[in-house]
Amino acid sequence: MPDVKRTVKIITEQHVIGKPSGVEGFPMRSWNIRLVLVNETTGEDVQANLFEKATYKLHPTFGDRETQVIKRPPFKIQEEGWGEFDMRIIVSAIDKGGDHELLHDLNFQKERYEAEHKITFKNPKANLLERLKESGSVAGEENGVKSKRGDESAKKKRRSEKGVDMERLADSLQRLGEEDLLQVVQMVHDNKTADTYTKNDVEQGEFHVDLYTLPDSLVRMLWDFCVEKLGS
Repeated sequence: MPDVKRTVKIITEQHVIGKPSGVEGFPMRSWNIRLVLVNETTGEDVQANLFEKATYKLHPTFGDRETQVIKRPPFKIQEEGWGEFDMRIIVSAIDKGGDHELLHDLNFQKERYEAEHKITFKNPKANLLERLKESGSVAGEENGVKSKRGDESAKKKRRSEKGVDMERLADSLQRLGEEDLLQVVQMVHDNKTADTYTKNDVEQGEFHVDLYTLPDSLVRMLWDFCVEKLGS
């Protein structure tokens, strides 16, 4: 599965409140921040349901409230203060999709302002992939069907175009030794395209690749490598 990008929008709202700040020239303010996704197709704001939590890292002067974890969309935080500062917001994707850090400038120039951040999800798993589809298209899929997993006739056509027996290539790759397989993985990483489907399962110590999504030059390269190592 190719990497998938999404846009996270940080919405900040603030206003002056009737409480003393203790600092002349800096009135006390109430402010809040919430997170939404931008639908890549329509441009509309949608629920940020790709994430299981958002961790806000505030200024140290907030004391025991410096780190706050919000576990439900829109991951809204509500606070009071008089000072502007830079904060970190770490959003944690569902389905072990990783942590993504957003840097945010809390300022009081406008009562409401927005900031957009691009996030890249690398080889998203099934549950995360389904959520990603709700906020835009996913490369390599059409109408919910993986185009790279097309019908058998399409695969045979691609196989003949490459001039390589793909089933035989797959069998040869499985018979390679560990050191040779490491070279194969490196070759795939170095020569893959945006259409190439790979999955690196670190927990299981496995690397998966769909041979039918490889560019012709890489297929030929792998074929020649197997012939060199195993013979014709």
